[in-house]
Amino acid sequence: MADLLIEIFGKPQGIIIFQLLSACRFTIYLSLIAFLGGGAVAGMVTLLRISQIPPLQRLATSYIWMFQSVPLLMLLFLIGLGVPRLFDINVNPWTAATVALILFTSAYLAEVWRGAIESVARGQWEASFALNIRYSLLLRRVILPQAIKFGIAPTVGFMVQIIKGTSLAYIIGFNDLMLAGKRWANAPVLGSEPFVVFPLMAVMYFCICYPLAIFARKLEAKSLTGS
Repeated sequence: MADLLIEIFGKPQGIIIFQLLSACRFTIYLSLIAFLGGGAVAGMVTLLRISQIPPLQRLATSYIWMFQSVPLLMLLFLIGLGVPRLFDINVNPWTAATVALILFTSAYLAEVWRGAIESVARGQWEASFALNIRYSLLLRRVILPQAIKFGIAPTVGFMVQIIKGTSLAYIIGFNDLMLAGKRWANAPVLGSEPFVVFPLMAVMYFCICYPLAIFARKLEAKSLTGS
């Protein structure tokens, strides 16, 4: 493929495009890992947040508040650079970026899902309690199936924020689209100037994010119409 791009765009543009496309896969991999891992943690935090045990509610609220209040850039600095320096250990950029993005994602998704659950009509809860339905059964059979309808669109939409958030991981040496682009933009090579490289990067981010944004908008419209 590199030879084809070089034949079409010439040098160094063909090489730049090939390397940027190759780096895109790491951006996608990290986004998927952050979404799946963050979703798993968010599910547990959401259950604690809506539990009927006040200490667990406070624990979940503190978790959400803490990781929503700390910027993602600061999380990456702390986990990728601060912790290794403090404890004199080596932390792989993949590991640091994954942990930081999972913490970031889980805090926001937990609030999205809590809001979706609380969007279910209060009468559903009251009727279930009146019928003496167990709390776990109430969530599994009554509340969560309805909450999914409210939560799926913002969840897919937040995936766009995760993808854009991965662009900050270059500061700890994560080899993604942003780092590859910055290296080329700073290279003393004719044809790799920032005004050439950065628009190419913007187009690639757009091609990744735009379909998800459209999908989220369609899901939202579908949930509002109830179809």
